[in-house]
Amino acid sequence: MGDQDLSTELEGQGYQLTGRHSAVKLCYWTRASLTEGRDCYKGRFYGIQSHRCLQMSPAIDACNLHCRFCWRNQGWEEDGMMPEYDDPDTLLDRSIDAQRRILSGFKGDPTMDLDRWGEAQTPRHIAISLTGEPTLYPRLNRFLELCHARQITTFLVTNGTNPDALRHLDPLPTQLYVSVTAPNAEVFRRLTLPAHEDAWDRLLESLEIVRSLGTRRVVRHTLVRGWNLGWVREYAALDQVARPDFIEPKGYVYMGKSRQRLGRDHVPVHDEIARFAADLARRTGYDVADESPDSKVVLLARPGAERFLPGRAPAN
Repeated sequence: MGDQDLSTELEGQGYQLTGRHSAVKLCYWTRASLTEGRDCYKGRFYGIQSHRCLQMSPAIDACNLHCRFCWRNQGWEEDGMMPEYDDPDTLLDRSIDAQRRILSGFKGDPTMDLDRWGEAQTPRHIAISLTGEPTLYPRLNRFLELCHARQITTFLVTNGTNPDALRHLDPLPTQLYVSVTAPNAEVFRRLTLPAHEDAWDRLLESLEIVRSLGTRRVVRHTLVRGWNLGWVREYAALDQVARPDFIEPKGYVYMGKSRQRLGRDHVPVHDEIARFAADLARRTGYDVADESPDSKVVLLARPGAERFLPGRAPAN
């Protein structure tokens, strides 16, 4: 796919391009927070304000996995570091400008909370996820530094197959998510279709690194019925390697391009996720701290871990 075709397709899907390989997209929960006063599970779990959250990626066309459950298009992306990359200072400014452009169309909505709309013009949180593998962006450290200098908290989501990037993160994100989407190498190979043969070994190395990082750490298990839901003993062993502050078992959502790879029968119900989480809690010694049935996710917390970000109250 050519650059122009890719740009056209991404823009048609609601992405605001902010550079050669970067984009912003309004999250469903940002809209829900503005028009319905409903926050996403990260608000319930950690105190994030969804209407002041900016969802972006510095790597829309770079990923070294081709996960069957991913909602994005696949087949056109690079699987390694970018030879040319967006300037992080410009990227942050463009990301905030893009969010404001998206939000400008909401002001006339009669369901809009105008106080929240005004607050949303100044994001307090950036979710560095959306699409692609953000640790493939070579200036990620500088981008994190700039966010934190503006008092913007950051959640960085990684697939864990770039351990060198995790080892050299400086500053650390406010909260680091590592996706552990398989209990063993064989399931990982069949479900994530990695670009590199040693991807599973890289993930195991990352879990060792995560254990020692001095920031809030989360392991997320995206669970697909018939593919990777089960194997609780093996997941527990992986979680014990990382010893994160939190574990999030979360059900696969049937959306985007994943519908071309998986069927509705692969979508677990919340009760399945809750049973998995309860078993995982017993095996790891973590507490079942909360759940969000709407998002089919359960929060497991390491005993003594502080759930909410400093200065943030739990969302309603």
